[in-house]
Amino acid sequence: MKQKVQKIQERINSDPKLKEAVEKIKPKKTVWGILGIVLFFFIPELVTYIWQEELVDWAHLHSITEASSSVRMIYRQLEKMFLSGVSWFNIILGLLLLFWVMRSSK
Repeated sequence: MKQKVQKIQERINSDPKLKEAVEKIKPKKTVWGILGIVLFFFIPELVTYIWQEELVDWAHLHSITEASSSVRMIYRQLEKMFLSGVSWFNIILGLLLLFWVMRSSK
């Protein structure tokens, strides 16, 4: 595994286009970069954790009472999404991005 990571790192260092692409997607080490990661990855999961039951009830009520079938379908999907609970994938991805930003030398 360590050798694979080293190969990827060598490839990034040797390919200027790939290095530029990685730098473009990397969040900046500023207040706005860190705040963006927190707002996009952690706050929605915190809201889901705290108000999950209320959100499920709200989505269920609208999925029953909405007149349009396409909007009812959207509320059903929202209900399923809130029933599944907190997304550990989002939390892990947010932590990895924060770690990546904090480890940067710039």
